[in-house]
Amino acid sequence: MMKRIWTKAARRLFPVVPLCLMMLLPLGASCQSNHLLEVGKQMDIFNSLYSNLDLFYVDTLAPAPTMTAAIRGMLRSLDPYTEYYPEEDSKKLEMMLTGKYAGIGALVKYHSKLKNVVVDEPYEGMPAAEVGLKKGDVILSIDDSTMIGKPVNYVSSRLRGDPGTTFVLKVRRPSTGKEMLFKITRRNIKLPELPYYGMRADSIGYINLNQFTEGCAKEVRRAFIELKKQGAKGLVFDLRSNGGGSEMEAVDIVNIWVPQEQVVVENRGKVRQANRTYKTRLEPVDTVMPLVVLVNGETASASEITSGALQDLDRAVVLGTRTYGKGLVQVPLDLPYNANVKITTSHYYIPSGRCIQAINYKKRREESGEAGYSDRVPDSLTNVFHTRGGREVRDGGGIKPDVELRNDTMANITYYLSASGMDSTEVMFDYEVDYLARHPQIAPAREFHLTEQDWQEFRQRVIDSGFTYDPVSKKQFAELVKTAKFEGYYDEAREAFDALEQKLRHDVAHDLDKHREAIQQTIELDIIAAHYYQGGSIEAGLATDKQMREAVRLLKSPDEYRNILKPSK
Repeated sequence: MMKRIWTKAARRLFPVVPLCLMMLLPLGASCQSNHLLEVGKQMDIFNSLYSNLDLFYVDTLAPAPTMTAAIRGMLRSLDPYTEYYPEEDSKKLEMMLTGKYAGIGALVKYHSKLKNVVVDEPYEGMPAAEVGLKKGDVILSIDDSTMIGKPVNYVSSRLRGDPGTTFVLKVRRPSTGKEMLFKITRRNIKLPELPYYGMRADSIGYINLNQFTEGCAKEVRRAFIELKKQGAKGLVFDLRSNGGGSEMEAVDIVNIWVPQEQVVVENRGKVRQANRTYKTRLEPVDTVMPLVVLVNGETASASEITSGALQDLDRAVVLGTRTYGKGLVQVPLDLPYNANVKITTSHYYIPSGRCIQAINYKKRREESGEAGYSDRVPDSLTNVFHTRGGREVRDGGGIKPDVELRNDTMANITYYLSASGMDSTEVMFDYEVDYLARHPQIAPAREFHLTEQDWQEFRQRVIDSGFTYDPVSKKQFAELVKTAKFEGYYDEAREAFDALEQKLRHDVAHDLDKHREAIQQTIELDIIAAHYYQGGSIEAGLATDKQMREAVRLLKSPDEYRNILKPSK
């Protein structure tokens, strides 16, 4: 799910060599000798075990899946980011590296009521949108293969394929009930790393970056230059929920606002080839414009290099919530027979000298003996470092924002109304599909809102559907009742159980009214995305974004902005 930090020179820096040669690297003669003996011993045990399984096991072993499971089991004892890719999964690795895949360019989801996969969101300018696929289209078949009742992964894998290949997609459009055929040619799909940028009020520019894929730094630089031409006097750079990607792209993005020859990040590993220092290498665009970087708990990897370096260099104010805390670097290596492995080779350190890795996988594995069990570094054990201007910052636990501010949390009813693949009635999704069928055009993204009549129609739909939510608490209550009856004290406590059951029953109508603003906004953003794609949805959502409002206020308060970047006395 997380994207990783990658170095473009990985294969050059880490050529694949036989295991025995790698073991001969000078790490200390005595220790290395003992290590080699232990490696040889364990390899003999493994080879003997597999040979005996192959010979005596009651069923014939399938070598590829059996060995793949063994390899992945071994890697799970290390960290979550060291991963093995057999030949058939090589395209997954390529997509992680480049952000590209060959397919139709659409998000699909499982519709729990229809028990079928449907189109959720075609991407702008991609084959799905170009041929006319719409939100809600029910996927019936791909060529001669039925997709009825198939899970999302099954359908998604068959929508993808080699670029240039053509297939016939059969769908049923809910608004008309008609079955439709679309001839679609797959092509390389690169998800938009810059889904939206633009000018906001009071000469404030905004750039949203959602992934660090190859070439994204050029796109950010181009967008920033365009915003400056439009009169931007301050910038909000949004890295919320950005899982990272290329380390070099992160360095080049920092370089937009930082002069040449500034150290942005250092990699330090066990072997010399893993050690590298990355400096800014280009002329910056602007080194003085006030800059606020938005982050949250899903800001990770290369996003943390970017936000952390700008914080360490006192070049930006970081605003939001503490970031994920991934301070590890991976490189992809080629293996025999077109297999690949992605190996964690080093920690990275940002300009203040700190590493923000939040989880100590090695320490907990050694203490517990449990493969992959992890231990988050407590704040009390983190170390103090200093920014260029002398402000205190800490290692471990991600990037702590200069201004900590949480966005409003989603109410349970909103979550379950918009959830998919759960015991949800899909009432919100179905309402949106019907609305889109009745409204082939809507107002611009910043201006669109549901009317009072629209809201009342949706509200009544939810009530009439029998929608309920919080299934977890109901299941736990049912288990409690079952246990009480088994142990014989249910009858004595029946009144207490009845009272608790009443409290667990939600008044859906009341909750819809109470949380109307958030629920209505969720519907509006989904409808906007169907008309104006992801960029339109982001643009509209900024109007009620609490963190965005605070960032803009801060950029309009130069004294307060400067004071945040001053060291405390």
